[in-house]
Amino acid sequence: MSDARRPPEVDRAAASRRAVAARRERAALKRDVTTRVISPQELLRRALADPSSAAGAMRVTEFLTAIPAVGESKRDRILADLGISPVKRLGGLGSRQRDALRTFLDSRWPEPQPRSGRSRLLVLAGPTAVGKGTVAAHIKDHHPDILLSVSATTRSPRPGEVDGEHYYFVDDAEFDRLIRDGELLEHATVHNKYRYGTPKAPITAALEHGRTVLLEIDLQGARQVRAAAPDANLVFLLPPSWDELVDRLVGRGTEDAEERARRLRTARVELASQGEFDHHVVNDDVARAAEEVAALAR
Repeated sequence: MSDARRPPEVDRAAASRRAVAARRERAALKRDVTTRVISPQELLRRALADPSSAAGAMRVTEFLTAIPAVGESKRDRILADLGISPVKRLGGLGSRQRDALRTFLDSRWPEPQPRSGRSRLLVLAGPTAVGKGTVAAHIKDHHPDILLSVSATTRSPRPGEVDGEHYYFVDDAEFDRLIRDGELLEHATVHNKYRYGTPKAPITAALEHGRTVLLEIDLQGARQVRAAAPDANLVFLLPPSWDELVDRLVGRGTEDAEERARRLRTARVELASQGEFDHHVVNDDVARAAEEVAALAR
């Protein structure tokens, strides 16, 4: 190529930076699907809504292998069955191929459907560092009609936490007594370390007086509440992305490296359980997420 036809050096450098950024964005989206931060259907929706986006530019082969339990051989069988070329990008799928892929995803990895009806008992759970406490605190400050339950825990207070306001801080002997006397609606050991539980009496009293009650608890506790109160509304709080969840955990600075690694392993397991919940709310903005959760009680 002559100098006259060769792109200026600055243009080539800019194009290279854009290509690197696009690859990183696609890699982040694949992590989100692999860790179940977003569903395969959600990624497909983003791709079809904007074919020029990172999601739209993703090859269908990359997309399928990002889904847990789909390896290369299974991926190839899926593409053959659906009649989709492996060189296709998600944003470039034809209408028949889109429908076939949607139908396949819905049959193998169905998205939860919100339950009809309302309950005055809301349960907010989600992976570690997703911001459950921050969202719950915002609801407490802006929705005085909603009672935020205070949990009992055997862990020590973090800086700024007040006994009786953020948690009831108790020792193991007192926690054993609460269990023995049937005073907890649910209880669980979290991260193989500390015990948490929800005192039953304040919740019962509030519900009897017509108030809405919000429980901000972990996955194990949410399952126990569902068993004890099948009509409870279970809400799963999601991070905007897996990378954002990692950044929040690291930025919090309350755990050492070993504890962070353990919590991230736990987060993967917790994210995989989101299908057990009635509603999903993304915590991309605390105020917006809090309003979405509070609206479920209205």
